[in-house]
Amino acid sequence: MDRTHDPHAGSSGAGGHPAEAADPHCLGEGEGGALLRGAPWRRFAVLGDSLAEGLGDPLPGYRTASWADRTAEALRSAAPGLEYLNLGVRGLTTAQVRAGQTGRAAAFAPDLVAVVCGGNDLLLPGFSPDAVAAEMDLLFGGLCAPGTTVFTFSLLNVTAAVPELRGGPLEDGLAVLGGIVRATAKRHGALVVEMYGHPAAGDRDLYSADLVHASARGHAVIAAAVLRELGAAVREAPSRAGPAPV
Repeated sequence: MDRTHDPHAGSSGAGGHPAEAADPHCLGEGEGGALLRGAPWRRFAVLGDSLAEGLGDPLPGYRTASWADRTAEALRSAAPGLEYLNLGVRGLTTAQVRAGQTGRAAAFAPDLVAVVCGGNDLLLPGFSPDAVAAEMDLLFGGLCAPGTTVFTFSLLNVTAAVPELRGGPLEDGLAVLGGIVRATAKRHGALVVEMYGHPAAGDRDLYSADLVHASARGHAVIAAAVLRELGAAVREAPSRAGPAPV
């Protein structure tokens, strides 16, 4: 479902959410906007599955807002005229994201694009790393262009928080998927937000009860990682962040 306006956008960060305010892996009030000061982006699109859409359980002490909505909020703090389109739909595979979302994203003409997919491929019987890699390469090839910054994720390693899952096929699959994401991003010049080995990955409250989706805390932690990565791109390599606004 296309989403161009978010009810949380423009709300006041972690204020009134004490656990989030005290969490060292989250950002403080106004910190996201400060990290993105001088950022050139004015049109932000998100493509992907349920993580892009923003599914997840609430958690006391944390604001109920997805990582994507939080990112858009911080971008709007730096550039109030920012346009935001979230195309994320739960349950989609990489091939379905490519087939159903790239055209709509292109029509929006974004200069900043987030791509989050692959997790559903991993959970389906017959997961084929080669097939996912081929689809992801086509997906990124259709989005990466001069003047556009694309970023993606290595997914959180949920097995770090669930001892009985460690060393099994899920952990192996997440590592393989992370490798595909990194290799694809490198070929196309996209940024990677590294969540697989994040220091909070072993915290059970980072995940919803289904152990598939991030909790409200998980979304806050992911957003912080995204904003730090984007802030670093602005500070360290302005040419990667697209052309300067005119």
